[in-house]
Amino acid sequence: MHVSSNVPPARRILLRSGKSPFDVLSIEEALHRDVIATNSGNLIFSDATHKILQTPGTEVVSNGIKTDTKAAGRINEEYDAFVVPLANAFRPSFEASLKRMTQLIKQLKIPVVVVGVGAQTSLTYDPARLKPIEPSVREFVSAVLDRSASIGVRGEFTAQYLKDMGFRDVEVIGCPSMFMYGKELTVRKKVPALTPESRVAINGSHSAVRSQGVGRIIMETHARYPNLRYIGQNLTDGKQLHWREVAGPNGKITAMPTHPDHPMYQEGKARVYIDPVTWIDDLRGFDYSFGSRIHGNIAALLAGTPATVLCGDSRTLELCRYFDIPHHRIDQLGADADVDPARLYEEADFGPLVNGHQERFERFTGFLDRNGLQNTFTHGDGGQAFEERLRSLSFPPGIRPWIDNDPAELAARFGWLQTRIGQLASDNAKLKKQLAEAKSTRTVTSAVPVQRTSVYRRARRVVGTPLRKAIRPER
Repeated sequence: MHVSSNVPPARRILLRSGKSPFDVLSIEEALHRDVIATNSGNLIFSDATHKILQTPGTEVVSNGIKTDTKAAGRINEEYDAFVVPLANAFRPSFEASLKRMTQLIKQLKIPVVVVGVGAQTSLTYDPARLKPIEPSVREFVSAVLDRSASIGVRGEFTAQYLKDMGFRDVEVIGCPSMFMYGKELTVRKKVPALTPESRVAINGSHSAVRSQGVGRIIMETHARYPNLRYIGQNLTDGKQLHWREVAGPNGKITAMPTHPDHPMYQEGKARVYIDPVTWIDDLRGFDYSFGSRIHGNIAALLAGTPATVLCGDSRTLELCRYFDIPHHRIDQLGADADVDPARLYEEADFGPLVNGHQERFERFTGFLDRNGLQNTFTHGDGGQAFEERLRSLSFPPGIRPWIDNDPAELAARFGWLQTRIGQLASDNAKLKKQLAEAKSTRTVTSAVPVQRTSVYRRARRVVGTPLRKAIRPER
């Protein structure tokens, strides 16, 4: 199947995303279900794609980011297209997920459109580390191109990477997150210069904090700017803020402001958002944003707030180059460099970003047209109905550090834990009943799980640590 602009527009679209933009979940439930797919930046581009594709007569449905290879038949029957927004999917640690996605796509008879996929390597664009996964990437791209007119990639490096494999139907379209508001993008400096009283947002990945000097930059900025706020994105960041959960490798990185031992945590100056709408809204009140997180800074740009990216790998660098987002390579800053946001703010030029946005938007919508997908800005109401529905809902605020014992917050936490224990008890009772029925008919098989642990022990495994943290929140 080779999709072209002559194909009738899809009317029911299955979208790969952690959740629908209109799903309102409690903080506890969102963290438990990991609707951000380990990184809340994923929701920025999936929500944008949802909005862009929602036109009159078109229904967009989230798949919950699950790749169920047995669901191909149902998907073929119920949907007209499968749209897959991706980020740095061509990397060794994502290979298993890429293979599962390929298995599903090969069974689909409907168009499959990939928007914004990227390859991840170093700032030198050396593809050597990607050589071991090349067969998996080749199989995935081939399966997609059998079901679409082209594949949309993030930037120059990924385009060259695929072209070197022999693929020709490759289009550089950037990331759909930047087109959340269509061809409109207004970013301007709100103040002539940053002062110590300016509201500054900072962000950084665990790897950048641990090994690329961002931890030092955070501490130096924290000392200079009293109104600094750190915005984390990882699932572990959210669990540290909400539950004081420090298990796992990320819990050892105390230089992260989301870690309970960090001074910014103790001062309540860290946040994690589980909904893009609250994230973007909060950033409207800041003067500037900077750091190594690409979507943390894109959220700021969407809010109209100036931002600079500190690029630590190819995935951030190629996207900044494509969109003309002000940026610096971390490896060129130097270990002793004075990375003052006031200087970065002064140097940042947002003219190329804003002036070139409409052309990039038209390139993006052209890609959608060629792949049989309509967009709300050309074929709909410009996203008005989407925004009105979004604004009618009440989303939870950003997750804050747990530094007090407010009764209302404790009640919410303990209420959720009690509900979880009740669910586990119910599940346990059902399993026991199934086991008893199977034994009575002598048809016990491996398909019936043997439940040897008590409800208490199962509940303790799921919620034990949060309970201990609730009782002793000081550690």
